[in-house]
Amino acid sequence: MLTQKQDNVSNLSRPNIDHWQERVDMAAAFRWTERLNMHEAVANHFSLAVNDEGTRFLMNPNQVHFSLVRASDLLELDANDPDTMERPGAPDPTAWGLHGSIHRLVPHARCVMHVHSIHATVLASLADSNMLPIDQNTATFYNRYVIDEEFGGLAFEEEGTRCASMLTDPKKKVMIMGNHGVLVIGKNVADAFNRLYYFERAAETYIRALQTGQKLRVLSDEIAEKTAQELDDYPGQAEQHLDQLKAVLDKENSDYAS
Repeated sequence: MLTQKQDNVSNLSRPNIDHWQERVDMAAAFRWTERLNMHEAVANHFSLAVNDEGTRFLMNPNQVHFSLVRASDLLELDANDPDTMERPGAPDPTAWGLHGSIHRLVPHARCVMHVHSIHATVLASLADSNMLPIDQNTATFYNRYVIDEEFGGLAFEEEGTRCASMLTDPKKKVMIMGNHGVLVIGKNVADAFNRLYYFERAAETYIRALQTGQKLRVLSDEIAEKTAQELDDYPGQAEQHLDQLKAVLDKENSDYAS
């Protein structure tokens, strides 16, 4: 839901920009990801499908720091347009390769967020990148991720297509990108950002537990799946999480919704 301030911007300042609420949500997610130090200079990207087929999408512009992204800055791209990279203001080529491929080939991936956050990347760097269910956050992702063990370099189009082929199961909304980082998908910005936030928290807990060298207290398969399903079904948490972050940004007079 838009706050009054965001609604005023939508109605008065930017009347001719399509998908305004989606843009505001995306901008808030960029700002908060930077605040959590989960960004990577100007190298990571988020995208959001804005048509039924999932092939038209919003994405951050090339080489703009997450802390500066505004709703009006987001590019609107067509995954089926072969001339995208030839036009002025083209996106980062690796972002186009990865996100364009996913939006072209994975219709249920409405929102795609890819970062090199520290703990998720440490997990992705281990020979065994599985994350055992040792608490509520790690259990959230029980049987709900895929591990890419075939890192092929920068995510240009061929690499992006390969990654997209691993996201066919709608239940598995996290890709632990071996030797690379993490990618999450969701039904909207709130859903994807909430998942990204909790995956990094879960990875931190798991990595810190491994660092103790002590035996882990691992949940049973039954309890881990029960916990994951209960959290899948928990009503409204992701939306409220994002709404609260926007409320903080609004209180600080942030320009994200401009």
